[in-house]
Amino acid sequence: MTLSHQFAYLILLALPIACISWTVTHEEVFREPREWCKDRSQACRKLVERKFFYLFTCEYCFSHYVTALVLIITRFTLLYDGWRGYVLAEFALVWLANIYMSFFNRLRLDIKHENVTIAVEQERAQEASPLVTSASELLRR
Repeated sequence: MTLSHQFAYLILLALPIACISWTVTHEEVFREPREWCKDRSQACRKLVERKFFYLFTCEYCFSHYVTALVLIITRFTLLYDGWRGYVLAEFALVWLANIYMSFFNRLRLDIKHENVTIAVEQERAQEASPLVTSASELLRR
């Protein structure tokens, strides 16, 4: 595979990795299992058990396992054939998927900030509107 094809695969394969990792670790559809895993990651007595359950609450950690599964399915290697190509692909895909998730998180924060700002402005406008109505009634009299 040419270097340009490998680069295209890298960019494209990181998208579903980011999507799956974000969905499992942040979205409402997996809230109950994630909360259970969070509780288990704090309550288990054995270190191995705590770390295992923590994997399902951290998008960075979880993305390593999603990437490994994607590499098994696609057999994608980066720069080298064999195990070295898989190792490079693993870390490059995790890095890029986490950049995608960071951009998505930032976009969500900006949207949430904008919605809060709009809600505050609407509340101020509603509070001011009775004053405007009473002032206009006084002018009519």
